[in-house]
Amino acid sequence: MMPDESFVPNDTFMDGDDHRMHIITGPNMAGKSTYMRQVALITLMAHMGSFVPASRARIPLTDCVYTRVGASDDLAGGQSTFMVEMSEMAYILRSATSRSLVILDEIGRGTSTFDGLAIAWAAVEFLSDKKKSGARTLFATHYHELSELEGHQDGVVNFCVAVKEMGEEVVFLRKIRPGGADKSFGIYVARLAGVPKAVVARAQEIEARLEVSHEVGGSLGQNILTAGKKETRQQVDLLGYSQTEFVEEVRALDVLAMTPMDALNKLFLLKEKALKL
Repeated sequence: MMPDESFVPNDTFMDGDDHRMHIITGPNMAGKSTYMRQVALITLMAHMGSFVPASRARIPLTDCVYTRVGASDDLAGGQSTFMVEMSEMAYILRSATSRSLVILDEIGRGTSTFDGLAIAWAAVEFLSDKKKSGARTLFATHYHELSELEGHQDGVVNFCVAVKEMGEEVVFLRKIRPGGADKSFGIYVARLAGVPKAVVARAQEIEARLEVSHEVGGSLGQNILTAGKKETRQQVDLLGYSQTEFVEEVRALDVLAMTPMDALNKLFLLKEKALKL
């Protein structure tokens, strides 16, 4: 199935205590879904009595493998894609036990950002709680905020898919490593898919403005529409962002450690802030 590249193997360690819930972040197309399905398939094959594609495997008795993967609707039944997702999620939350394996891929993406994050966060808390479920769970998500649960919620640990940035290019290494990711590279994937250059460039511009909006507050939409206009000056001044802070931010930049794309994005952010001073 993969004539142009070899499959990259990854280890997996889960237990019923400190490693019950794996929050997996990383770019689109980096291999998160493949990694999770690999674990589910090996678990299923072992319970069938089959050999498994691993140098060593110790797999506990599992009462069920629950998955919430992909996107589908039931228009004939009057259910939207998000409703189908929530129905499947509800069944998993009601049914999964401490002996279950749960595979969750991008829960909460079919609604608003805040709604989706809230649902995903609550689901992580529920599944990782031994008194409510305690199921061994692999949860792939682009909600990087979920990484904050490590150290605060028992059994939750962070993993991400490693990438290597080379200028404007991104190499997917397909390796799962401890820690959380800070980028999704969605716009880069859009470019690979053939989205027109004008749309990609505009998306990069909007992304940079949204980062400014996140840093200085205010409405995201209004920040995009009014960026650079005088109306935004009062908002930023009220929040206390001064020319002195601007200079200090520039002075603190480690230029030699930045990739060309990081430098370009940072330059755009600084320009947006300069227009608002």
